[in-house]
Amino acid sequence: TTVNSPNDEGHAFPRYSQWSMDLDRPNPELSSAAAPAADPFACFHPVTAAWFRAVFDAPTAPQRMGWPAIARGESALILAPTGTGKTLAAFLWCLDRLMLGNRDQEADDSKRSGCRIVYISPLKALAVDVERNLRSPLAGMANMARRMGVDFREPTISVRTGDTPQRERARFARHPAEILITTPESLYLLLTSQASEALRTVDTVIIDEIHALVPTKRGAHLALSL
Repeated sequence: TTVNSPNDEGHAFPRYSQWSMDLDRPNPELSSAAAPAADPFACFHPVTAAWFRAVFDAPTAPQRMGWPAIARGESALILAPTGTGKTLAAFLWCLDRLMLGNRDQEADDSKRSGCRIVYISPLKALAVDVERNLRSPLAGMANMARRMGVDFREPTISVRTGDTPQRERARFARHPAEILITTPESLYLLLTSQASEALRTVDTVIIDEIHALVPTKRGAHLALSL
């Protein structure tokens, strides 16, 4: 459910109770949990912070505590109940960096075009849902950047599962998207194909539902792929 709420300039932004997939209204118990007192948006571009404030009431505890570690380039495990914003906690810094990164970083990125973010889901259906739900923050941040007069670039997204048509697979090999959403098995097949060259530029891996993978043979297989 979305509710249009005008901002200070009278423009309407769709307000979400955190993404429709599994990011519902923040859990009150987690919202009151201990968290850093610093500005949770200190690591983000002003455009990203403005977009988030326009569509959400406030960051959840997993977001407040996860963003600083992710922004520092550290590995992070976010363990929290469904509906507490884990997916946006993992993705927002990546979107901020790809869309609004500083000039020095953009110049460096242009020298190594290729996939930058790999999102791994144990379920094909969930992978498709994530791709669909990424469109809202991408569009919202792009609109906010335009209104603030800030240059940005919109990253491309590709989904690779067992159901992906051959022409889409070939397109990724020729022109890799910056964000790849895939499954453990499809990632392995990518790594053993000519398309593996597109993964040399990956700097961030997001694994969803990791608890469902770790104790299984699929988890052991994914560990080898990683």
